[in-house]
Amino acid sequence: MTDAAATSPNPLLAPTPLPYGLPPYGDIRPEHYLPAFEAAFAEHLDEVARITGAGSEPTFENTIEALERSGALLDRVERAFYTVSSADATDEIQAIEEQLAPLMSAHSDAIQLDSALYERIQTIHDRRDEVDLTPEQRYLVERRHREMSHAGAALDDAAKATLTELNSRLSVLTTTFEKNLLADTNDLAVVFDDVSELDGLTEGEISAAAQAAADRGLDGRYVVTLTLFTGHPYLSSLTNRESRRRLLEASRSRASRGNENDNRATLREISRLRAQRAALLGYDTHAGYITSDETAGSPQAVHALLRRLAVPAAENARREQAALQAVIDGDGESFTLEAHDWAFYTERVRAARYDLDRAALRPWFEAERVLRDGVFEAAHRLYGVTFVERPDLPAYHPDARVFEVFDEDGSAVGLYILDLYTRDTKRGGAWMNSIVDQSHLRGSKPVVVNNLNVPKPAPGTPTLLTLDEVTTLFHEFGHALHGLFATVTYPHFAGTAVFRDFVEFPSQVNEMWIYWPEILDRYARHIETGEPLPAEIVEKLHASETFNQGFATSEYLAAAWLDQAWHSLTAPQAAADLDVAEFEASALADIGLANPAVPTRYSSTYFAHVFSGGYSAGYYSYIWSEVLDADTVEWFGENGGLTRENGDRFRRRLLGVGGSKDPLEAYRDFRGRDADIQPLLKRRGLDG
Repeated sequence: MTDAAATSPNPLLAPTPLPYGLPPYGDIRPEHYLPAFEAAFAEHLDEVARITGAGSEPTFENTIEALERSGALLDRVERAFYTVSSADATDEIQAIEEQLAPLMSAHSDAIQLDSALYERIQTIHDRRDEVDLTPEQRYLVERRHREMSHAGAALDDAAKATLTELNSRLSVLTTTFEKNLLADTNDLAVVFDDVSELDGLTEGEISAAAQAAADRGLDGRYVVTLTLFTGHPYLSSLTNRESRRRLLEASRSRASRGNENDNRATLREISRLRAQRAALLGYDTHAGYITSDETAGSPQAVHALLRRLAVPAAENARREQAALQAVIDGDGESFTLEAHDWAFYTERVRAARYDLDRAALRPWFEAERVLRDGVFEAAHRLYGVTFVERPDLPAYHPDARVFEVFDEDGSAVGLYILDLYTRDTKRGGAWMNSIVDQSHLRGSKPVVVNNLNVPKPAPGTPTLLTLDEVTTLFHEFGHALHGLFATVTYPHFAGTAVFRDFVEFPSQVNEMWIYWPEILDRYARHIETGEPLPAEIVEKLHASETFNQGFATSEYLAAAWLDQAWHSLTAPQAAADLDVAEFEASALADIGLANPAVPTRYSSTYFAHVFSGGYSAGYYSYIWSEVLDADTVEWFGENGGLTRENGDRFRRRLLGVGGSKDPLEAYRDFRGRDADIQPLLKRRGLDG
């Protein structure tokens, strides 16, 4: 720490002067974070000690509610930091994150495993039927008790010491996994020497590649950065087969090349330690431990769903593969379809079968118009909210834009931040997170962030999105609405604080407005002529909705199964020195998805969702939530679609409750019954 930093006030430790609790990122320096965390840890422990040291009988107010009030400073500091460490992870920020990982783990354990605190909560839980609690308060008591029990609060001291060691080591390993992946993803960005190698890309895509090269000091060349998932949007357009091969090969080799960024040993140790922790907590496997506190309830329920879907998905993929090979053969080519050819020839078949070229749609999807006349407009019509840009409010990076959100009556809802573009300091993929959560108890309104990884074109060039990127923006905005609309008393239930296998449901529902006529007509306008997307193209998009779903479903299910396979190992099984490639091949063969032409959406060494994110043994959540999503889309269709009445019902009964009631109970309150799987099977072409 510099002398100046040591003597100047730490902006993280004082209330922010900005509205909505937005951190003053313009004043925050990397050297401020660790001292702020240290102060926040100490304050939180002191607050909890006052709760446990109280001589009075445990009550909801002096224990549960007091616990909800505690940790406000830590909450503020960690949300400010982890927003930056995900979206703008400079070397200095990464070094801080590595130091923080075991400290955060130790602090969490100090609270979650506190015997005195658990005893007080146990007392309140045992007497919950004897006291007058609101439904939210009762559910909070049940969840706090369940979560501390699940974390190991009932273990003896020796077991707790072992558990703390395991958690600390895991926190270091997951941080290492993410750091390695980011470094190798940047190192493996594919450099092309001549623009002819990028034949098939649009002017904007080539501009982005040239800009990415210039940013790396490679003027006159072209750099294509990698996406988080195995494939790449450009694979559908590149006419040069060698360029496609290089791009996919780079993607699939990430963090498995035997260099300092190799994640194989790291993920094996993560798997082993998670299995050991599960055994310590009384579960056969990590998957059993995780699903026991999700809506699924058990890994068996998850496996049954994945196996049910895998068989027809694999059959559909093989039919699609034969159709693609027929196109290759019809061209007089002598090669067999490989994974890097799939997307390119899929577009050929799509063009022939539906007279539809998805790559040619980008001029209709200019990013600013998609945002304002698509994403925001759908939310306005459905929920009555409006978005006003606040360029006077600084975010954590110049590319991140801040919008103030207002309800129909003019009252303030919160802030929405959009960070659209990719950069070397941003982790891959797309996500939503909260910088500030709403809570009546704390008097706070939400500040939510959406991050995407769209290639940034050269200055003066419009940002044209692919249809997949449009879908991603609507999807992540669904998470943002969940974070903005949840209206709860207690911070424990704020925003998207719901079960992992339920959290994707609202975001998937929001994708339905992409093709809704009144919305599509507003945002899908040609960048040069202003003409709407022709009706015949819209009809073809609808007609082709189940096209290539064999591939899409198979690649997703393969990844979900890999996650389950790693986390369904018992402690003795995980202790074996498993070969990662052999393990993957065996797992995919087991579920019938071992098709070399259809690679898994994520291979283990770059499966950030499960080895450095929060989806371990939970990547199944997307398809699990999609059962609810497809059933809800059907409900909207049956009840008039994009209306305020429908929006108000969905907002009040689902989005608005946050995590303050059982999610399946909330779904039944909205839908009037449990979800039906049939709409999902129909959507993905698995019902035939």
